[in-house]
Amino acid sequence: MKLISLTFDDGPDTDTTCDVLDRLARYNIPASFFLIGQNINAESRKSAERALKQGCEIENHSFTHSDMTKLSPDEIIDEVSRTTELIKDISGRAPQFFRPPYICYDQKMFDNIPLTFICGSGCDDWMPETSVEKRYRMTMEHAKNGEMILLHDMTGNVNTVNALDLIIPDLLYHGFEFVTVSSLFERLEVTPQRGRIYSNVFSPLA
Repeated sequence: MKLISLTFDDGPDTDTTCDVLDRLARYNIPASFFLIGQNINAESRKSAERALKQGCEIENHSFTHSDMTKLSPDEIIDEVSRTTELIKDISGRAPQFFRPPYICYDQKMFDNIPLTFICGSGCDDWMPETSVEKRYRMTMEHAKNGEMILLHDMTGNVNTVNALDLIIPDLLYHGFEFVTVSSLFERLEVTPQRGRIYSNVFSPLA
C-alpha cells in the first residue's frame, strides 16, 4: 500500500474549508489542515472542530501569514506560539508540524520554532487562474509513497474543491491510502526531525 497525505493551508473559514471537508467525507478519507491563527474565530473554529471529528488533524501555519524570515526571534516565537495555543484549545493537543508561509524559511526559524517543518508538493492552486485540470494533473505528477500534497482551503478556492473530485478517486484507483501527516511519518516508520523541511517523509529538502 502506498501512503499519501493531502494538506490544506490558509484556513479555517466557513465556506471553502467546509466544502473540502464535504469532499473528504464523501470519500471517507482524512487530511491535515495548517491553520492561520488570525483566521480562527467563533464561526471558523467550527470548521476546525468538524475536521477533527472527521479524523483530520490541525497544524500550525503561523498567526498572520507573514514572511517570517524578516521577523525577529521574538516575533517568530509569538507567531507560532499564539497559533499553537489556539490549536491546543480546539484539539486538546499541541501541533507537531509547521508550514512556513510562502515556504520561506531560514536557520533563525529552525532555531526558534519547536516543530517539524512541512513543505509539500504543490499544484499552483493558490492562483485563481490555475484550472481544475492543471491542479489535478500536477498533483498526480507528484504522487508517490510518502508524499505530502500542498493545497489551499482559502476562501473562494472553488477550483481546488472541484479538483478533489478528480484527484481523490484517481489516487485511490492507483492504490494510494490517504493518511494525516503524523500518520504518514508513523506508518512509514520515519521519525520527523527538527531543523528539516519535508515534502516527502523519505527525502527532506533541507
